[in-house]
Amino acid sequence: MALRIAVCVKQVPDPDAPASTFKVDEAAKRVVAPPGTPPVVNGFDLHATEAALRIKDAHGGAAEISVVSIGPAFTMDVIKKPLSMGSDMLVLVEDPVLAELQAFATVRVLAAALKKAGAFDLILCGRQASDWDNAHVPLGLAEALQVPCVTLARRVEVVAAGARVRVERSLSDGYQVVEASLPAVVSVSNELGEPRYPTLRGIMAATRKQPIKMALAELGITPADLAPALRLERLYVPERQRAVELIKGEDEADSGRKLAVRLREAKLI
Repeated sequence: MALRIAVCVKQVPDPDAPASTFKVDEAAKRVVAPPGTPPVVNGFDLHATEAALRIKDAHGGAAEISVVSIGPAFTMDVIKKPLSMGSDMLVLVEDPVLAELQAFATVRVLAAALKKAGAFDLILCGRQASDWDNAHVPLGLAEALQVPCVTLARRVEVVAAGARVRVERSLSDGYQVVEASLPAVVSVSNELGEPRYPTLRGIMAATRKQPIKMALAELGITPADLAPALRLERLYVPERQRAVELIKGEDEADSGRKLAVRLREAKLI
């Protein structure tokens, strides 16, 4: 019986665009992406896709990989990249109200979409998204689905005849090997290695594949269900202020004493 693997991906503004081209709309409390710069698939999500493809390769192709994404609008050439890498199908939940979702609301929609798409043995996510860098969704998704969660994976294997997942977790001073029963959620980090490049054959195959689209109403979710759980007070670009004070003395020793006094007055020492 083939493994069923879901990979959750997100379309994000290109993080490689110059920081100076991003603007903050303080009134709307949102970041305005650079005009004319196409979005990309979140980089960590491509690592999750690569992890799924490696599992499929290790099992002789006996795995089905479904890519699941939610958002207000999709650029098909962008969101189909995991298909061109070798994934089997694409599931999209597209609705204008899905813009600027907080993590709790994202989890709610993703969990509903995954349940409707079927029973998955393994759900892979990127460790975090490059737009907000929160890393909340994989943990929340595991809680919503009531399955184990393993984070910061640098290697993912399905073992015990498809009953368990073995994960090497990246740590600051090495790595940790853990196992969990399936189904489970695993968040994948960039230590996994570079994702494979789409082949021409893969690109052509992805062009022919049509995504499975789901509406919020089909998932039993209303816009009211996605109300923010947190209140964003202010979103702004921090202002930098610099001040220079020259400490002069009769000689180096005198300058040192005066500097120490000044630092103590400023409560820095």
